[in-house]
Amino acid sequence: MKEVKVGEYGSVLLIRDKAGDFSAIGRKCSHYGAPLSKGALCDNHVRCPWHGACFNIKTGDIEDFPGLDSIPVYKVKINNGSVYIRCRRQELSTAKRLPTLTNYQPNFDKRVFFIIGGGPAALSCADTLRKEGFQGRIIMATRERSLPYDRPKLSKALSSTAASLQLRSAEFFKDTAIEVLTESEVIGLNIKTKTVTMKDNSIIIYDSVLIATGSNPRIMHITGSQAKGIFTLRTPEDGNAIASESNGKNVVIVGSSFIGMEIAAYLANKVQSVSVIGRSQTPFSATLGPRIGAALQKMHESKGVKFFSKTNVKSFHADDNNNLTGLTLSNGIYIPADVCILGIGVTPATEFLAGSGISLSKHGFVPVDENMKVAADVYAAGDIAQFTIQATRGLPVSIGHYQIALKHGNIAAKNMLGKNVALNTVPYFWTQMFGKSLRYTGFGAGFDEITFDGDVEGLSFIAYYIKSNRVIAAASMGRDPAVSRIAALMLSNSMPSADEIRKDSMVWQTRL
Repeated sequence: MKEVKVGEYGSVLLIRDKAGDFSAIGRKCSHYGAPLSKGALCDNHVRCPWHGACFNIKTGDIEDFPGLDSIPVYKVKINNGSVYIRCRRQELSTAKRLPTLTNYQPNFDKRVFFIIGGGPAALSCADTLRKEGFQGRIIMATRERSLPYDRPKLSKALSSTAASLQLRSAEFFKDTAIEVLTESEVIGLNIKTKTVTMKDNSIIIYDSVLIATGSNPRIMHITGSQAKGIFTLRTPEDGNAIASESNGKNVVIVGSSFIGMEIAAYLANKVQSVSVIGRSQTPFSATLGPRIGAALQKMHESKGVKFFSKTNVKSFHADDNNNLTGLTLSNGIYIPADVCILGIGVTPATEFLAGSGISLSKHGFVPVDENMKVAADVYAAGDIAQFTIQATRGLPVSIGHYQIALKHGNIAAKNMLGKNVALNTVPYFWTQMFGKSLRYTGFGAGFDEITFDGDVEGLSFIAYYIKSNRVIAAASMGRDPAVSRIAALMLSNSMPSADEIRKDSMVWQTRL
């Protein structure tokens, strides 16, 4: 595949597949505009090199996420050995192709589809319902003040406003007749009577329901934990408050995983000091392994971030006005602090399902089948869903990734319409700190070995996570589009064995 100019008006991505057939599609990913020519081509799909979004090379349709929109597709003609591309001039100036969406037509379809939640899974479901031709009523109820927004940006840019993060405009929801009830909490669900109960005690009858309520940040219940200046991050308002209160202050972050480390990177040059408290020896140990964790810790330390490892917070301290002044660690060390941010994990927001008729897992997740189905006319998606895919090796799991949530919502919508589409995806996530991006694909829980290619300490590497002689996940920094190509191989079950990777860590390139 190659990016080629079309006259003086722009460029397209020209692709020749294994059969020798040509196709031409938009050259940029519809998510953040990454050049698809630098992505991964596998069979009839191209994957974005940055975040793994997947597009059909024949239709331009988005088939895996992130992002919501497809990309343009152009007509190709071969004549006397030359390739001709036909397109409209205005199509070359956009990275997105918006389909014609259906609208609410109660005279043709009186069904009501109710979506509980306003995050990526909820939006993807509503969006897909209209793309797939649903003409009934769609209601989306969210506790938040804002329309659905780009949640991964919260911890990377705390000062971002809800409006700047919005994934679809208010006009979009109006034009497609998707009713978004903001600041509207569902407090009860009864799957026998097909009703949801709102916080104002109003009751809405549905024909099909999607539960996509996401998760709640964990908080600490210890001495002083009610002090002013202790924050969690879930909404744009939370991020704005943290950014405002932290400016020029002493900041402590509890938790050394992705949220905590991204916040530390964002605040490092804006505050008096940043300290990170972690229970493990290095950040990300359980997910990425100690060697990568140590390299990322060193990067943070070079920017002035301090680390306190293998410890936890014993108590918080406040002044007479209950303003945070510091905290004491379990190892006895006292750290002055004006602001503390808790990044210690999340719990599924499923308390309201008590008495609903749905059986939850012991940790409060909602088990679903391959169609994201919970029970008759009941579906679940996103952080709260417990599901199984090929990558999880038969294990029922919950994965709080943005890409997974978008895919869940898409699949749930299709099955709410009776299309019987099974979930088939490979998890893909990313993080960015101090301008350095890390990408990860697969499901690496329980890995027993990591094989590296490249320079981990120099932040230019590929890491292969191995379990039972199988590569179950991969991570990279400075080696795009390696992870996107590996994701494509994992999805097609074509990834080389661990033995092959040990002998030649780049052997997978021959499989594409």
